[in-house]
Amino acid sequence: MADATLPSPVRTEQRAGAGGMRVAIATLDAPASLHALTLDMINTLYAALCDWAADPAVACVVLQSSTDKAFCAGGDVRSLRSAIVAQPAVVPNPQALAFFSAEYRLDYLIHTYPKPVLVWGGGIVMGGGLGLLAGASHRVVTPTTRIAMPEITIGLFPDVGGSWFLPRMPGRCGLFLGLTGASLNAHDALFTGLGDYFLAQEQRAPAIDALCRADWRGGAHSVVDGVLRALALAPELLPVSEVRQQFDVINALASGRELAQVVAAIGAYQGESAWLQRAAAALARGAPSSLALVWEMQRRCRHLSLADVFRLELAVALQCCAHFDFAEGVRALLVDKDNAPQWRPATLAAYDGDALAAYFETTWRQHPLADLR
Repeated sequence: MADATLPSPVRTEQRAGAGGMRVAIATLDAPASLHALTLDMINTLYAALCDWAADPAVACVVLQSSTDKAFCAGGDVRSLRSAIVAQPAVVPNPQALAFFSAEYRLDYLIHTYPKPVLVWGGGIVMGGGLGLLAGASHRVVTPTTRIAMPEITIGLFPDVGGSWFLPRMPGRCGLFLGLTGASLNAHDALFTGLGDYFLAQEQRAPAIDALCRADWRGGAHSVVDGVLRALALAPELLPVSEVRQQFDVINALASGRELAQVVAAIGAYQGESAWLQRAAAALARGAPSSLALVWEMQRRCRHLSLADVFRLELAVALQCCAHFDFAEGVRALLVDKDNAPQWRPATLAAYDGDALAAYFETTWRQHPLADLR
């Protein structure tokens, strides 16, 4: 049972606006974990968004965090690992099934939301946090934004819709980012399609105030566009985009027709870019199972609908939880923090057709996300 004396990790409110309309705001407030998502937080967000979608007086929704350091650092994978270790023989793990089903349902709701959703993506935005950001209609990035999907470090894969939005990035950028977990800044986010507006972090409160003063008699999405456009920083203030600057190199490195060719090319990079060097080093340390899944998910999801992508991601995420690498990766990165995971199998070559196919097996009679349309 939750302790009623503790502050809620998600605060919701509605602020009065012009003409009787209101601006609904959800604030992630778990700073100690950089606002990492728990199942309770996900359920609170989902319920609030459903209520606000049905309320004709709510003009738009704002998702933010209570601190400037991070919007959301991902999902609470440490708790998830504990549940898996406690019930290693139970597949799918009940807590993993509940968590990922609810998380993907929330992400899908944001992608398909009938009203403007403004996500303030300042600071760290990783994993599950990117799942909240990616599907929003209005995505704000700031000079402090640091985006990444480093699932290769924990034996997972870029989920929360990553199998949908990574392949839609320019050129081979999505494949490269999925295989390396490379960090993105605000300019990278705009270039790859993960961000829409570049604002100063200190403009968050003025932006919300401007939404409350806005005249909502026109199209709601256009109103939010106008508010953000008026506050946007000049393009010359953007940081250098490594992805844009290294675009041709990225395309060349990730151009192979086989995964082993791409992995070898990235690993053999000998250029001067420190960003690409770090990306190559991260790939070398990543779980071979994750590399195989990044490649296979992009192949399988190429012609799927968004709903079908989330359904496939759920099946694969639950199988990841049942395999050794996920618990081992979380242990090495977040529990023992020795950064020395012992992957099983330890080589990419071990992932032949049968080993990879096991990640796509399902046991349910009706898919938990069958109702997504």
